[in-house]
Amino acid sequence: MSTEEMNQNAIADDWAQALEEQARVEQADGAPAFDSNDTPAEARPPGGNSMQDIQMVLDIPIQLSVELGRTKVPIKHILQLAQGSIVELDALAGEPMDVLVNGYLIAQGEVVVVNEKFGIRLTDIVTPSERMRRVSRG
Repeated sequence: MSTEEMNQNAIADDWAQALEEQARVEQADGAPAFDSNDTPAEARPPGGNSMQDIQMVLDIPIQLSVELGRTKVPIKHILQLAQGSIVELDALAGEPMDVLVNGYLIAQGEVVVVNEKFGIRLTDIVTPSERMRRVSRG
C-alpha cells in the first residue's frame, strides 16, 4: 500500500469517526440521525420497485457547493482587486453556510475542520415546499 493510499485511508477514518460521533450526539439529543437507506415518501415513485428505480440515479454526478456569501460589485472594482484585497459579503459572521446542489439551495450548515480539511455539518435541510417559496420570492 502506497503512502498516498495510507493517507487517504487515514483521512477517511477521521471523517468516519467524526460522522459516528455526530450520529451519537444526534441520537442522544433525540434528533433524527441520517440513514442512507431511508427514502422520503415524496421521493418514492408511485408503484413499481422504488429501490430499483432509485439505483438508476445514484451514480449520476451532481455539483455540490457551499456558499459563504454573495455581493454585487462593479467591474471596475473587480479589476482593482489585488492580493490582500477584502471583498465584503452579504453574510454575517456566524451565519450558516448555504449548501447548493446544481445551484439550488438544499440545506444550511456550519463549517467543521477534520484533519486539517474543511467540511460542513448540516444544521437545516430545506423542504421541497420551502424551496418553492424561495423560488417564487425570486
